[in-house]
This record gives sequence, C-alpha cells and structure tokens, in this order.
Amino acid sequence: MSDTPIVTKRGRKPSLFGKKNPVESIDEIDSELEGIQSGAPADVQPIRPSLREEDPRTRAAKRAAELRGHLGDVVDGTDDFYISEDTIPDGWQYEWKRHTTYGAEDPAYQVALARSGWTPVPASRHPEMMPHNTASETILRKGMVLMECPKEITDERKRYEQRKAREQVRHKEAQLAGTPEGTMTRDHARVRPSIKKGYEPIPVPEE
Repeated sequence: MSDTPIVTKRGRKPSLFGKKNPVESIDEIDSELEGIQSGAPADVQPIRPSLREEDPRTRAAKRAAELRGHLGDVVDGTDDFYISEDTIPDGWQYEWKRHTTYGAEDPAYQVALARSGWTPVPASRHPEMMPHNTASETILRKGMVLMECPKEITDERKRYEQRKAREQVRHKEAQLAGTPEGTMTRDHARVRPSIKKGYEPIPVPEE
C-alpha cells in the first residue's frame, strides 16, 4: 500500500443546475427540469392580467342607462321620433318635418321650411341616429327629416300663434254677445251667452 495521504477538499458539494443551495427534494428537481425544457426559469410565475373583466351586472346596468337615455321613458314599444333634451344643442330647437309623402318629395314645402329658418340636422352630428356607414347626410326616419332652427325664432313664432289664437277667441265671443243695431243687448243674465273654455287632447289617428 502507498503511504501517500488522500487529500479531500473541504466545503459544500457543487449544487445542481448552478443553484447556490442544494436541492432538497425530487419535486424541486422536476420543477427545475420543466423550466429548462420550456425555456423559462422555474421560479418565474405566469403573468396574470392586472384588470379583471367587468362584472356582467355592472356592464348591463351601464348599457341600460345608455339605452334609456336614447329611448326615453317609453312604456309600450319604442318612440321612433323621441329626442332627448340633452341631445339638442343650446340655443336651438329640433323638430321632425315632413320629407316625403308616399315616397315622393314636396319641393315647395321644403322651400317654405327653409324660408322659415329650418335646416336639416347633419347626420355626422348624431351618428347614433342613423345606420352604420350610411351615405345620407341628413337624419331620415319614416318619411320625416330631423331639422333645426334657432330657439329664439321658434319662441317668437309660438308667441305670435298664441296671440293670434286669443284674438280669434275674443272675436267669436264678441259675435255671440253682439246684437243687431236697434235691438236690446244681451247683458241680462237670462239672455247672456254662456261660454265655457276647456282644453282636451286631440285624438291621433292610428296607422
């Protein structure tokens, strides 16, 4: 036998896969191998989305609020000519005007509208009121066209129509209370005409 002493190096054994600490279990070795095969380090966790998908009930409530703003408080069906007050620009008045009758246009009526200050509302201002990718420059619906006019002009026209209506009522009252010349007046309670005033809705014919 040789008397040469065997020299052993002191210190830790080399760790597996270049780790500083020794592998403690078989599961850790398998995890290390899977990371090498996939090309990614074993200790890197998959990236999770930072934002979760919106709750379906919250999304439904938001959509319902949007639809209610467009449709209005319609109970029986949808009002095709409903316009939200928030949609109308300040200082302007929106109204639906006749565009066609049985598919035919009325140029004379369109000229009268223009002379009265009414102009078509551009479809580019309210794209939600028209089909997607429409070629129409105006907002059309069931033979009607959406038009606008300065609110100052429409208010003056309403005041004029109210004065005209009151004058007509006073004129009729004078005719009922008047008598021919040379006859007795109708001031007595027994012969004085009884005039009653009331307001009631006008019936709208169904299609």
